Amino acid sequence: MVNLVDTNTNSVDQLANLGDEIRQLRNVRGLTLEQMAGATGKSVGFLSQVERNITKPSVAALQKISEALGIHIGWFFPVDETEQSEDEKKFIVRKANRRKLSYTALANTDYLGLHDHLLSTNLNGNLVLGISRYEPGASTGDDSYNHKGEEAGLVVSGLLELIIDDNVYMLEEGDSFSFNSTLNHRYNNPSKTEDTVVIWANSPITLRY
Repeated sequence: MVNLVDTNTNSVDQLANLGDEIRQLRNVRGLTLEQMAGATGKSVGFLSQVERNITKPSVAALQKISEALGIHIGWFFPVDETEQSEDEKKFIVRKANRRKLSYTALANTDYLGLHDHLLSTNLNGNLVLGISRYEPGASTGDDSYNHKGEEAGLVVSGLLELIIDDNVYMLEEGDSFSFNSTLNHRYNNPSKTEDTVVIWANSPITLRY
């Protein structure tokens, strides 16, 4: 996934479903249109029209919307390394076309040594599927976190240390997990030499904060 910032045009005409994506992300973040308006300096009416694909925002406006959603503007400009038809994109994500997940104004979790990509075709549903690669020694952070819903995962390769409340579990390749996400939890790759790869699912959709 390559993050791009469009500096050559003031429109995003090539993104016919832009409004849908903005609405999906806003709902995942739990933000109202009023809160988005306050964060972007744009009116509720303008944002509503954008979400309904009636109005196409300038790149400057899209940058403000991206910042309010805690993502990099490149999320809306995915580069298809593998050609796919629009019909196929509704159901299939090719490996080369995975989109990198961002959670905060930091744009992503690279600073943690953690790299998350979306495996689901979109965020418009009750379930999100993703894949994470933890560099040696990487973690979701030194502090535990919790959120509504449930999550589950499968360790594809490497070692994964899963801490749920005060319990520490060591998982190896082929091991899986599931738990209520309201429990305090964090993930860690204890290896000093090998990456850890985990496929995970959250329901309802809740991205890491």
